[in-house]
Amino acid sequence: MNVPDWVEKVDPCKSDCPSRDLLDLIGDRWSLLILLVIGQGVNRNGALKRRIGGISQKMLTQTLRALEANGLVARHDFATVPPHVEYALTPMGISLQHALGPMFHWIQDHYADVVKARAEFSTRTQQAA
Repeated sequence: MNVPDWVEKVDPCKSDCPSRDLLDLIGDRWSLLILLVIGQGVNRNGALKRRIGGISQKMLTQTLRALEANGLVARHDFATVPPHVEYALTPMGISLQHALGPMFHWIQDHYADVVKARAEFSTRTQQAA
């Protein structure tokens, strides 16, 4: 099996690897969905909440703050009444979006295969029981 070249420089399997910090951030489903949606041009808090099914306001706020704190999302407060705040990907966030693109394409290409594998596994485990 060929090991990717980056493993020699960064090994997230090691408990002390600093990459784990970023994997925790971008590996979270809410972070991925927020980055995806903001990258599509949805940029206001209410619109994000409506677009991302199942996310609570608290989780949306916490995740947006984490993405902002890590330089992936920029927050622009227009200081108006009522409040008007918009979010946009930073250049680093855009580069991450480009890196995540192949993963979303993989999901699109292989979703049916995964569903089939799940069904086959379920059938095998039910027969073995």
